[in-house]
Amino acid sequence: MVNMLLAGDIGGTKTVLALYSPEQGPHRPLVKETFPSKAYSSFESLVKTFLNKNSAYQVTHGAFGVAGPVVQDRARITNLSWVMEEEQLAATFELEWVHLLNDLEAIATAVPILPEEEITRLNDANATPRGAIGVVAPGTGLGEAFLVWADGGYRAHPSEGGHVDFAPADEVQRDLLAYLAPRLEHVSYERVCSGLGIPNLYAFFRDTNRYSEPAWLRDELAEANDQTPIIVRAAQEGRAEICTATLGLFIDILAREAGNLALKILATGGIYLGGGIPPRILQQLQESRFMDVFAAKGRFRNLLVDIPVFVIEEGQTALLGAAQDGLMMMNKNPAGR
Repeated sequence: MVNMLLAGDIGGTKTVLALYSPEQGPHRPLVKETFPSKAYSSFESLVKTFLNKNSAYQVTHGAFGVAGPVVQDRARITNLSWVMEEEQLAATFELEWVHLLNDLEAIATAVPILPEEEITRLNDANATPRGAIGVVAPGTGLGEAFLVWADGGYRAHPSEGGHVDFAPADEVQRDLLAYLAPRLEHVSYERVCSGLGIPNLYAFFRDTNRYSEPAWLRDELAEANDQTPIIVRAAQEGRAEICTATLGLFIDILAREAGNLALKILATGGIYLGGGIPPRILQQLQESRFMDVFAAKGRFRNLLVDIPVFVIEEGQTALLGAAQDGLMMMNKNPAGR
């Protein structure tokens, strides 16, 4: 086979690699495998393992969504010691070219080709054709990206918007900021609106004596490597008032930040909630409060009400976006970028 694309979703916990052909397209990988990232000393060693298993395929190009900023064709993966450079990777594996893109840029790239069954609509607004699209993705961290229409199609752009200053919207959130400020170097939205941030919200309610902490919950959290699933599950099951309050505050902050992005880019094409958390709390997001808070922008409320909001339920959107990015580039210029 010729013109075979190696695409990947590269994260601190796991890496997913897959092979694609232009004929089959981004929705139908020929081979796909998931690896524990930390089991490998470098990205190159992981790729060699994958390619050795699939030596029957002739790989000619590479496109990878990476968990970290890409600057001058180079990326350092968050929570790993891996450093990835486009030219070096292309030379190592004898590829025509390699393209690195931020993982949120990859998710955004996938948005225009997501099947309808993989997204859930939260309101009845309709997208404006060719309108800008925003992506807010709370997972372990908080990622943001956007798409604008150019040259006959949508083009994705990366962002580090999750790291902007957290702006409290009411008395509880102002108290939250006052609680976190002396404890953190910088209180960003990621610190209060992500898997890493949910324990911060919980600690705020506990340490300020707004809610009591049940003994069984304290014991479970003390033994957990990741407290967030325990807090979210207890909230959804109605087992602890402190967890219910924590999830409610998280959803309020997510709604406000999604509304912030909608205003900043005038996202008349829609806002998409990606990442690992929104699909897990879909029932809570479908309640009216999320959209009420999303649209609570004073004089611009009517504008926000008319912006459609969706939840991405597809679990490997970044891989789909990396594949789409690479295949589009191959179609335009197979021999060079």
